[in-house]
Amino acid sequence: MNAKKYFLSITLLLAVIAGCKKESFDDTSFVNSGVSEPAKLSVLFNITQDNTGLVTIFPSGEGATIYDVYYGDGTESFVKVGAGKNTQHTYKEGVYTVKIVAHGINGKTTELSQGLTVSFKAPENLKTTVTTNGLTINVGATADYETMFHVYYGDETTSNPEPYDSFLEAQTATHTYASAGSYVVRVVALSGGIATTKHEETIKVGKQIDLPLTFDDPNYDYTTSDFGGNVSSVAADPANAANKVLKVIKPGGAEVWAGTTLGTATGFANKVAVTAANSKLTARVYSPAAGLTVKLKLEDHNDGTKSVETDAVTTVANAWQTLTFDFNNNSAGTPALNPAFIYDKASMFFDFNVGGSGKVFYMDDLKMTAPIQKISLPVTFDAPNTDYTVIDFGNNITVDAVDPTNPANKVKKTTKPGNAETWAGVTIGTAAGFPTKVPITSAFAQLSLRVYSPAAGITIKLKLEDHADNTKAVETDAVTTVANQWETLTFNFLNNSAGTPAFNPAYNYDKASVFFDFNVGGSGKVFYWDDLKLVPAPSSVLGIPLDFQSTTLNYAFTDFDGGAVTIVNNPNASGINTSTKVAKMVKNPGATYGGSFLALDNPIDFSTKKTFKMKVYSPRVGAKVLLKVENLTNGGISYEKEVLTTKANEWEELTFDYSGINTANSYQKVVLIFDNGTSGDGSANYTFYLDDITLN
Repeated sequence: MNAKKYFLSITLLLAVIAGCKKESFDDTSFVNSGVSEPAKLSVLFNITQDNTGLVTIFPSGEGATIYDVYYGDGTESFVKVGAGKNTQHTYKEGVYTVKIVAHGINGKTTELSQGLTVSFKAPENLKTTVTTNGLTINVGATADYETMFHVYYGDETTSNPEPYDSFLEAQTATHTYASAGSYVVRVVALSGGIATTKHEETIKVGKQIDLPLTFDDPNYDYTTSDFGGNVSSVAADPANAANKVLKVIKPGGAEVWAGTTLGTATGFANKVAVTAANSKLTARVYSPAAGLTVKLKLEDHNDGTKSVETDAVTTVANAWQTLTFDFNNNSAGTPALNPAFIYDKASMFFDFNVGGSGKVFYMDDLKMTAPIQKISLPVTFDAPNTDYTVIDFGNNITVDAVDPTNPANKVKKTTKPGNAETWAGVTIGTAAGFPTKVPITSAFAQLSLRVYSPAAGITIKLKLEDHADNTKAVETDAVTTVANQWETLTFNFLNNSAGTPAFNPAYNYDKASVFFDFNVGGSGKVFYWDDLKLVPAPSSVLGIPLDFQSTTLNYAFTDFDGGAVTIVNNPNASGINTSTKVAKMVKNPGATYGGSFLALDNPIDFSTKKTFKMKVYSPRVGAKVLLKVENLTNGGISYEKEVLTTKANEWEELTFDYSGINTANSYQKVVLIFDNGTSGDGSANYTFYLDDITLN
């Protein structure tokens, strides 16, 4: 809008107001308040290449409503150009200064002067500058006799084959690529004549690589630097064509020290954070043979004398394996690990110290290993980066193994061979024991251990002691009750073994040992064991959580209209639920809403937790499970949620969202209905198991 017209409109409005009331309104500060002058002015010229000198002028800026354009060729007057518009003017050959005056809505102005060269000669002395920052490039240029520049970025598509940006000599064009790669950037200098001058160069763009290094992210520049005759490239995984990896060939004639630097000479984006306590990196390697040495070297990209290197040896051929490089064990004759150094560059040497013979290697997933944790309670053998070392004594043999009923579960396997002593056992962890004291007390003196025994009636002893003083010890026994299946044994240290020191909570019990088939000589029996943990103190209050394990609580379900709940042994102690006791719901013929409820000792506290979880074992997928809470005396005060099972004949955990519950009410009954709306028939198809009702 023209500023003069704007102020005339204000004046007219004030005049109308003045006609109603004789007061003076000449304060227009409300127009200026909070509005600044136009900013970030720029101008772009576009000249026709036909020797006519016709130039199109495009002014732009922030906060400008209109521009005054002075052509700078001696013409006294100027033209007004609206925001987003342009003007054309024909020039003779020469150098001009074009002035732009931008007007804001409040009348404030900002000026810009820009040089304009009009020539009909082809531009000369074209010089370009291209800088990269990740996926973004900045392009600038200078030339003689040019009016403007066009830049083509090399990522043209079939739908838009010739996209370009225009810029002037004092300006910079910026472009961000969709993915890393090599592109041909072309800068064209244009004058008013037909002839142009151009410059092309190939650039590489992409984020600087860093750990973990995977070769799959299209935003990264996976340039590598080979030396000694090596040849490397990013290629398809030989075992999985969808996965990209690094392929390295050590051809005939390659030096014994031939290698490949991962990334450019500037290395990684960040320092590799190796320390004395966390000194390991791992890499997956696909080698043509076992027994080949692979060296990994770290160094400061600014100072190659600050380096450390170490070796690993392949153990399989034509298959992926994970090699571990421990820089605390540096290669002989090389500098030791110095955490004060900046290690930001890595090189790998395949088949190190052997001349090239055409061997082909693949590498992927270079990364730091997480710090190794000491073993501690609960002991599951499944936690990553945990040292599950054990120490056998009395000729026992313990190894890592998989659960005989669930290959996805890691356990320990202990064999008591024929030459084993009657007191043979295994210490859990190293001689230094657990990092902290086992927190048992007189009121909380139980641990449990899952055991898979070859026979029932076998005595298993669990001993706790102070690793620094083994005279401070306590031990107790449990006896297996089943053969060739898992059961959870409970060890109560208030009932210590006869003839052994009594439990003393003042002692530092930080070391545990297990004795299988105690007091019986070895005969080749094999035991599997898992999940050593503290057992919560028995509760005297029936409430949430409900796990049906207590031998003192009264799980007095009230059945209605065909539902029937009993507490039974877990029919499939595996997966997410290895409890020994669970609740069994059978839906017999009766009402479609047949179920059962349990009255708790106290109202449920929904003040901070409003998500129920419950483990369910269903005979089929898609069975409806209704979890409802009610007031103890008024069933009309209730809240319920229903979800569907997604697994059959397998434990799964279902979630019930109670975020909408009215916490002002009191809820003390838990109601369970399976397949609400359908009558049961009491068959296996209407038999469900449930366990571990928790509020989260």
